[in-house]
Amino acid sequence: MRLYFQLVGRVLRRPALALGLTLAGAVPLAAAPLVVPPVMAPASAEHHAGKPIFAELITPDLARAKQFYAGLLGWSFRDFSGGKWAYAEAYAGDSAVAGLVEKPVPPGDHAQPMWLNFLATHDVDEAARIAVENGGRVLAAPHDRPDRGREAVLADPQGAVFGVLASSSGDPPDMLNPPGDWIWHALITQDPVADSDFYKAVFGYSVVKLPDSPGEMHLLLASEGYARASTNSMPEGHPNMHPHWLAFVRVDSLTRAVAKVASLGGRILVEPRVDRHGGLIAVVADPLGAPFGLMEWFDTQSKEVTK
Repeated sequence: MRLYFQLVGRVLRRPALALGLTLAGAVPLAAAPLVVPPVMAPASAEHHAGKPIFAELITPDLARAKQFYAGLLGWSFRDFSGGKWAYAEAYAGDSAVAGLVEKPVPPGDHAQPMWLNFLATHDVDEAARIAVENGGRVLAAPHDRPDRGREAVLADPQGAVFGVLASSSGDPPDMLNPPGDWIWHALITQDPVADSDFYKAVFGYSVVKLPDSPGEMHLLLASEGYARASTNSMPEGHPNMHPHWLAFVRVDSLTRAVAKVASLGGRILVEPRVDRHGGLIAVVADPLGAPFGLMEWFDTQSKEVTK
């Protein structure tokens, strides 16, 4: 089946994501006492290089973040002790969908809360090496997390931050996730072609050129016949916007979800609209300022691309 499952839009009129929040100190990478759950339980034999398989929210107020995402998405939480900072795992039904890390922001520090997205790889050390060879940077060196796998935090040549993870329990299957789970990941960048080449080198993606919007370029990153993410040019008229990844959560009703965002103390960054491929999308921020997308998508639409 043909899929142009690209979600972009005019995103995030806001300051740059502070790298201080995405270095090794941003997530409990060196906190050996903290043991977090595996990505898959029971374990899966599937491995899909380049597939977004997990996300972690870096926030200064874990309790408030939990209250917001529970009210908006119906997530439940399991708290874990140990490590330097408090940690909670978020669940949509029985499926783990995210980790939430509480990292206090020191007075005078303007670091912004953010979602850190992890892409699957077979070899974290090799992915980090290839990233550096192609102009990227290592922000948190490859390391092991008990029960989770091996991971690292990287930045692409234009500064967008992302994680790489070799899950010790395998990767989620290729299927359309239900409401409450992540459905799409978009990279907003100054040079979509150059960044697509970078991620192709790291993950072996096929790059598909999509029809451009006025003043904007869109490329699809695919592997194993499935759309994984997109690279998209920054919208015009936003000189302070910095390259960043933006993840979308699937919702049953975008109208109801957006109304809940406001009632729960969040903000609407991009008003609801019809995406160029038929989905309904909006970009919002939680009460602490972490941006993410919401999308209403139909079960009849697929993430499979024509090989």
